[in-house]
Amino acid sequence: MADVSHSSLEEYGNEFAARARATFDSFTDFALRDNVLEVAVGLILAAAFSAVANSLVTDILLPVVSLIPWINRNLDERFAVMRPGPQYRYPNGTVVGYNTRAQALEDGALIWAWGAFLDAVLRFLLIAASLFAIARIYGYVADDNIIKKQVRCKECRKYISEKARRCFNCTSWQDGREDVKPRGGGGQGEDLLS
Repeated sequence: MADVSHSSLEEYGNEFAARARATFDSFTDFALRDNVLEVAVGLILAAAFSAVANSLVTDILLPVVSLIPWINRNLDERFAVMRPGPQYRYPNGTVVGYNTRAQALEDGALIWAWGAFLDAVLRFLLIAASLFAIARIYGYVADDNIIKKQVRCKECRKYISEKARRCFNCTSWQDGREDVKPRGGGGQGEDLLS
């Protein structure tokens, strides 16, 4: 009886090891494919590039923009009080006001945080402009323009590459092949149209 249980336990162990090996092999086939590794490296580089672009805007460009007289360094703290909270005035009626958005929100005031919105828009525009400048510089240095010119398809009016021969949306030819009538006649349906 001991031999039977020992041999069946050994079979289960071998079967488990084979399944574990097959699972590990399929996982490595999935996770270590060329394109998966390329995508992972691309995402890591994109995150690092995003940090550099944010630093360029936050640390280099925004301080220069902050020199404009009505914009100061804490633009995101600018706000307007729409409905004050209970601590907005002293008991004698004099207005205390709020120094920060956090102070106003803590008091239960309803505020219009126009500075935070303007700061976000300004950051977006500066990041977009800096990325465009970097793309232009890369295109000039590497002699490989990464900003591709696009035109509208003649048929469906969607944007496609300037170099495309066919539209990938409606599959119409862009070089006029469909505009040329077939020579020699005999085409199907010609008699019906004339």
